[in-house]
Amino acid sequence: MKATKLLTTASIGALLFGMSAAAYSDNWRYAHEEFEGDVQDVFAVAFKEYIEENSDHTVQIYRFGELGESDDIMEQTQAGILQFVNQSPGFTGALIPEAQIFFIPYLLPTDEETVLKFFDESVAINEMFPELYAEQGLELLKMYPEGEMVVTVDEPIRRPEDLRGKNIRTMTNPLLSETYRAFGATPTPLPWGEVYGGLQTGIIQGQENPIFWIESGGLYEVSPHLVFTGHGWFTTAMMANQDFFDGLSEEDQQLVRDAADAAYEHTIEHISGLADESLEKIQEASSEVTVTRLDEDEIEAFRERAPQVEQRFIEMTGEGGRELLEQFKADLEAVTGDE
Repeated sequence: MKATKLLTTASIGALLFGMSAAAYSDNWRYAHEEFEGDVQDVFAVAFKEYIEENSDHTVQIYRFGELGESDDIMEQTQAGILQFVNQSPGFTGALIPEAQIFFIPYLLPTDEETVLKFFDESVAINEMFPELYAEQGLELLKMYPEGEMVVTVDEPIRRPEDLRGKNIRTMTNPLLSETYRAFGATPTPLPWGEVYGGLQTGIIQGQENPIFWIESGGLYEVSPHLVFTGHGWFTTAMMANQDFFDGLSEEDQQLVRDAADAAYEHTIEHISGLADESLEKIQEASSEVTVTRLDEDEIEAFRERAPQVEQRFIEMTGEGGRELLEQFKADLEAVTGDE
């Protein structure tokens, strides 16, 4: 597993150094949750390159662990220390409960083309979510999918009953915990930096992530049984500090939007075929890995437990969440052509 860096006084000191009027600085700071070369990093690098090629501004990228965990970089963005942040709704859920909608199992399709069309055309994503993020002082620039979620466990599973008694790591997200509780497991929230060790020592018996993250984080080394349950996609969001963004000139605001659009297009190209490539790397690296793809009957046994998670989402988010869910489903119908 790749080594992570601890948040230190020195790193914060370096970040704060020379930050008078940082919100208007031409050296913009951008933190994300992943390792170098992972999907969020691909997005960040493409964003940086566009900004620097089309302006005099520079962008400094901070990767996983350099400024702390996900909660830390969000706090730094809200405080104006960072200008940009990339964070999954899995961690934003405590701040914006409605963002947990992506963890309702079997809500999103698994077909990549359909998922991408949904993100491009969804009213919920492109009109409703920006308003929710703005309420928390954040300018939502892009939401984008990273890959289908894959469960890794200490033994192959095919039924919800197979998860009984297993501690499955989840992000610190109440609805994701509800999902795994519905699936029959014991949800165990852990920071990302503790997942490899937790699997290695048996504190947890499984976890879920896109396949590229399972490969880059080496999780298959300590959790070698991969199960494709078809229950969802990992989604993430790139945003700016609202005060910083509002303080930019109209020209720079458009520059930022254009850079986010360019980064999105580049990243979507990047993830095409990425899952297959990552799985191939895993299988080449370890002879202990097994791959289980549930058939439709097996998936249905998990899917029939999804309504209780959906109901819990509505309980957590109230009428606003219900309206968002209704729009989400209408958007999905529009891109799938369902009657």
